[in-house]
Amino acid sequence: MAHILIVEDDKPINKLIKKNLELVGHTCVSVYDGDAVIPALESTAFDLMLLDIMLPNRDGFEIIQDIKGQIPVIFLTARGAVHDRVIGLRHGADDYIVKPFDMLELTARIESVLRRTQKSEKAFKLGDVTADLAGRQVYYRGSLVDFTPQEYALIEALIQNRNIALSRDKLLEIAWGYDYGGDTRTVDVHIHNIRKKLRWEKVIKTVYKLGYRLEDKP
Repeated sequence: MAHILIVEDDKPINKLIKKNLELVGHTCVSVYDGDAVIPALESTAFDLMLLDIMLPNRDGFEIIQDIKGQIPVIFLTARGAVHDRVIGLRHGADDYIVKPFDMLELTARIESVLRRTQKSEKAFKLGDVTADLAGRQVYYRGSLVDFTPQEYALIEALIQNRNIALSRDKLLEIAWGYDYGGDTRTVDVHIHNIRKKLRWEKVIKTVYKLGYRLEDKP
């Protein structure tokens, strides 16, 4: 997973982002002031920076111009005007997300940027199961397990959002797409098949009245 610098002066928001990203396996460092960014980048190698625009002392637009593309940047900001988006992207941002945002959308956007910069997770291992995320193949005790494309899409969604409870509607949205009009019970059927094929009965937890969570904790 990635090592991420979070630049956000609102401490509760910074803490929430850090907590959720660490749940899915990233490591994070938080700073709260524009002047702290360059020293942090000089002392530590990061794979990605989440950058607010309105910061004490130096704003995000100044910072992204100073770093000159040395690290992928996603702007996280309350400034949602088209003008601001254009400035941010023209300055070299890899993505631009307007507050308030959904944490699952943020993790998906991060994964997309990391894939483009070749920093995304290539494989995932949990117990007897190994998932080759680049090759879209899953192995149990070294043997390839056959999955339908939809089953694999669910596995990938659970892995990329591990330790986070996902509703059935959210899983439908991620794995089937926004235009899917099916019954949420189809998620239960696919989860049953995945559990059976990978012996993940105790790994994919049922979250009462919500959905499922893939548990990957020490």
